Amino acid sequence: MNTVQKSIKRMMLFAVMLITALTHAIGGHGEENHGSEAHGNPIDTAEEIRGYIEHHLQDSHDFVLYSDGATGKHYGFSLPVIVSTSKGMRFFMSSEFHHNDDGHVVVEKEGVKLAKIHSKIYELNEGAESVQFDAEHHATNAHRVLDLSITKSVVGMLLTAFLMFLGFSSLARGYKKKAIPTGFARILEPLVIYVRDEIARPNIGEKKYRKFMSFLLTVFFFIWILNLLGLTPLGFNVTGQIAVTVCLGLFTMFIYMFSGSKDFWQHTLWMPGVPVVLRPILAVIELVGFVLIKPFSLLVRLYANITAGHFVVMSLIALMITMKAAFGPVASTGMSLVLSLFISLIEILVAFLQAFIFTMLSSLFIGMAVEEHEHH
Repeated sequence: MNTVQKSIKRMMLFAVMLITALTHAIGGHGEENHGSEAHGNPIDTAEEIRGYIEHHLQDSHDFVLYSDGATGKHYGFSLPVIVSTSKGMRFFMSSEFHHNDDGHVVVEKEGVKLAKIHSKIYELNEGAESVQFDAEHHATNAHRVLDLSITKSVVGMLLTAFLMFLGFSSLARGYKKKAIPTGFARILEPLVIYVRDEIARPNIGEKKYRKFMSFLLTVFFFIWILNLLGLTPLGFNVTGQIAVTVCLGLFTMFIYMFSGSKDFWQHTLWMPGVPVVLRPILAVIELVGFVLIKPFSLLVRLYANITAGHFVVMSLIALMITMKAAFGPVASTGMSLVLSLFISLIEILVAFLQAFIFTMLSSLFIGMAVEEHEHH
C-alpha cells in the first residue's frame, strides 16, 4: 500500500509540475505586458523575451492570471493603488492605468495627476498634462511618489499569511485536544519538530531556544510557502523582491541585536584578552559584521537564488520561441517543456533549501548573541 501511495504522489507531483510548465509556456505570467504584445503581436525576438522576463521578475499593480499574446487581452483583476502625493493620500484601482498607444495614461485624482511608468507611479509637476521624456526615456516633468499600494507581491504575502494561519490554527487545536494531527497539520508537525530539534536547539541552546521559536517558525514557513507559490502559474515572485528580503534580514538583525546578552556586547565592544589599542578597531569590525555583513548575506542569498531560479525557468520556456526556426515548433516546444520541468523540480528543492538556510543562519546569529561565555 505504501508503494502505491508513493507512486500516486509522484504522479501527482509530476502532473502539477507539467501543468505549471505548460501554463508558463502558453501564457502564464502575464502582468501588464509591454512592447508588441500589448498591441496583439506575439513576443518573438530576443529583446522582447528579455524584457518580458525582466518584467515578470518585477512587482505589479495588477494581478493577471492569463495573457493572450494573439489578441493582447489580459484576464485577471486590478488591485488597490494607495499613494502619498504632494497633496495628500490618493486611493483608486489600478485598472484606471489602462493602456493606450503610448502606454502612459495620466490619471487625475482630486487635483493630482499620476502616471505609471515601468511599473512605478509618478506625480506630474504642476501644470503638466502628459509625461515628457529625455533621450534615455526618463521622465523630466514628473517625480516618484510614496507607493503604499496593494501590489501582486502584497497579495502573495497576505495569501501566505492566511495559509499559515489556517495550518497552525489546525495544528494548535490538535495539540490542545491531545489528538493526532490530521490534514495539512500532519504535514506541518514534522517540519515544526525539524525546525525545533535541528535548527533552534543546536544553534541557540537548550535554555533559550523557546524564546525565538515563534520567529524561526514564522520566517521558515513564510519563505517556504512563498517560494512554492512562485512555482505555480500564479506567478508570484515575492522572495525575488529585494525589498522583501531586506525586511526579513532587518528583522533577524533587530532580534539578535536587541536580544544580545551583556556578555555578547562585552565581547563585541570591548573584547577581553586583547591589547587595549586593538579593542576599538575590533569593536568597529564586529559591529560592521553584525549590523551590515550578516544581514546582507541573509538578504542577498535569498534574493539572488530565487531571482536566478525564476529567470532560468522563464528562459528555458522561451527556448520554444528562439529555437522554433531551427528545430521546428514541435521539437522546440518539447525540448523547452522537458528542460523547464526538470528545472522546476529542482526549484522545489531550492524553495525548501532557501527557507532552511535563512532560518539556520538566523538561529546561528541569534545563538551567537545570546550565548554566555565561560570566564576562567
